[in-house]
Amino acid sequence: MLLIGSHVGFNSKDQLVGSLNQALSYGANTFMFYTGAPQNTIRSKINDKLTKEALEIMNKNNIELTNIIVHAPYIINLANNKEDDKYNFSIRFLKEEIGRCKQIGIKYLVLHPGSHVGVGVEDGLKSIIFAINQVNKTNDSVIVLLETMAGKGTELGTNFEQLKTIIDGVVDKDKIGICMDTCHLNDAGFDVSNFDKILDEFDSIIGLNYLHCIHINDSKNPIGAHKDRHENIGYGTIGFNNLINIIYNERLDNIPKILETPWIGDYPPYKEEIEMIKNKEFNSKLK
Repeated sequence: MLLIGSHVGFNSKDQLVGSLNQALSYGANTFMFYTGAPQNTIRSKINDKLTKEALEIMNKNNIELTNIIVHAPYIINLANNKEDDKYNFSIRFLKEEIGRCKQIGIKYLVLHPGSHVGVGVEDGLKSIIFAINQVNKTNDSVIVLLETMAGKGTELGTNFEQLKTIIDGVVDKDKIGICMDTCHLNDAGFDVSNFDKILDEFDSIIGLNYLHCIHINDSKNPIGAHKDRHENIGYGTIGFNNLINIIYNERLDNIPKILETPWIGDYPPYKEEIEMIKNKEFNSKLK
């Protein structure tokens, strides 16, 4: 089954109901949201009444809550423990995000592994492992999905070996997984035109059973640029046909696929991009 959707908003007034209605307006059957702005700590209290209302609408539209994704804010950095206050804040805020996911009933929380900012790759990976193990002491239901990264600056998670190291160090393997990002893979140096080869490599190093979400983005950059600049579907260096082949790869069936493509002016083009994907036909007039 094709599970296709996009990033949607989540505001204090409508919360999950608003997110769901936005996704439905795009023709989506999955979606991803932040529980607040990704750049700050401001969060509204989860309204259980609105969550219940959203679940009723989901049921009528055959949308499973287990296919809905939350993305952790960018301000969380588990890879650098040089400053105790900042490191402990990241651990504490990730625990709080997991608590919000649990209250809503969300199964998957996508997390950028973090940037080591000078402590080095080895120590950075150790810091991530320690933090996730601390978080999981009070986490009994939410699976943290480490996102594959482009390698900008001192980002970690830019290759499967680093992600494997983190997974190996996490005590509770049932609470850890991976989210692939097509733009990030391209910018990290992976040739996504041969995605089965990437999946083979991933399976041999990590295991496809750990893959639970895919961010579908074209890239403004050539392969290996390490820049992380998303482009609209079919308008970048990855190309429409390559992305369609990824989306419809049988090995990725029933894995939520989420668009994080740029707005065109002040307009989110997700409805048109989802139509392109469903029809397998590129819209050259999108922008």
